[in-house]
Amino acid sequence: MIKMAEEKSIGKIFSYYANIGVAAIDLTGDLKVGDTIHIKGNTTDFKQKVDSIQIEHEKVSSAKKGDSVGIKVKDRVRPNDVVYKV
Repeated sequence: MIKMAEEKSIGKIFSYYANIGVAAIDLTGDLKVGDTIHIKGNTTDFKQKVDSIQIEHEKVSSAKKGDSVGIKVKDRVRPNDVVYKV
């Protein structure tokens, strides 16, 4: 039996900017550039690698619990979609 990689919830989408393809996330865990995330919701379900993180339009290499961050996403996301670290 293949064991699935454990996924840990690290935040929730609170906004999506379609014109620039950026998801705004309220973090409940840590996130850094290079992490693989899984975004899941009623109609959302995809995984991707985090290429960049911004806090207040400033590029950062990592963010922690309590931060609100923006990350570029490859697909549409919706408010309340859950973000998992893979």
